[in-house]
Amino acid sequence: MPKRLREVVALLRAPDASALFAEAQEVRDGVFGREVFQRGVVEFSNHCRKNCRYCGLRKGNAHLPRYSMDCQAIVQAADCAVRMGMGTVVLQSGEESALDIRRVGRIISKIKRLGDVAVTLCLGEHGEDDYRYWRDCGADRYLLKMETFHAGVHRHCRPGQTGRTRLGKVRLLQRLGYETGSGLITGLPGMTPEILANDLLALSQLSLDMIAVGPFVPHPQTPLGDSAAGSLEESLRATALLRVLNPKANIPATSALDALTPKGRELGLSVGANVVMPSVTPESVRGEYFLYPGKNDSSVPVVNTIRRLQQRLREAGYHPSSARGVSPAYCA
Repeated sequence: MPKRLREVVALLRAPDASALFAEAQEVRDGVFGREVFQRGVVEFSNHCRKNCRYCGLRKGNAHLPRYSMDCQAIVQAADCAVRMGMGTVVLQSGEESALDIRRVGRIISKIKRLGDVAVTLCLGEHGEDDYRYWRDCGADRYLLKMETFHAGVHRHCRPGQTGRTRLGKVRLLQRLGYETGSGLITGLPGMTPEILANDLLALSQLSLDMIAVGPFVPHPQTPLGDSAAGSLEESLRATALLRVLNPKANIPATSALDALTPKGRELGLSVGANVVMPSVTPESVRGEYFLYPGKNDSSVPVVNTIRRLQQRLREAGYHPSSARGVSPAYCA
């Protein structure tokens, strides 16, 4: 086993991670201070052509009511995000087989006219012409998570798909000039500390602008619904390691942390994260973007959800920023 890999495995297995967490916080504060960038996520459709065995949006989930927001509703949700102080709007959906590429382009253009706001896309795997078109329409960023680089775990969790193909898409997005992000799920069934350590190093070698890591949260209506949830501690250690390895990357404190424990996002920020990404999807459909239990609370109005999160950030000693939040890694 290479020395670097042994060192990362040791940090994942160590009985005490306090020194790692302190180092990650120091690195984050040295680059970003106590500023936390806010990204408002519009989950505009839960249709998906994929059958990933861990995801509630999987094509085979017959229990999930499907929806697709119209253009006006999407732009209105984006406008809400901007008015609430979000510097970035994220357009996210399942990987639709019948996605109207031109419609997405029109929506991007309309959102860019709302103000000085960045647009991030999280729409899955598409062709080069589609990615190029959306970039020409004004999209700034694209997030395409690897989930894992390990061929066996990837094949088990994402049947019919390969990590090699997905990695090729990530590199394509970088070549097209997107501020590019990817990420991992910790604690996937079959994952070991050695596999996770290799994933963390492989992800860091990509020189990404955004990196997301969150724990596996089992969904009862999926083939992996009876599997154990990922370890909160392991996910926090992975976040800290990614911060140390990638000082200038934007790293979110994910909603999956909140799904496992109260104030999970604050824990993520305390170990190196510098971004939060609350849902601004309308209450009428927000609960149906059901990736995993605890993802979205449709009982609370969007405005109240955002205000409460912003208050949580202030109480934890952070400053919710309205800046677009371009990664220093992208500017370098």
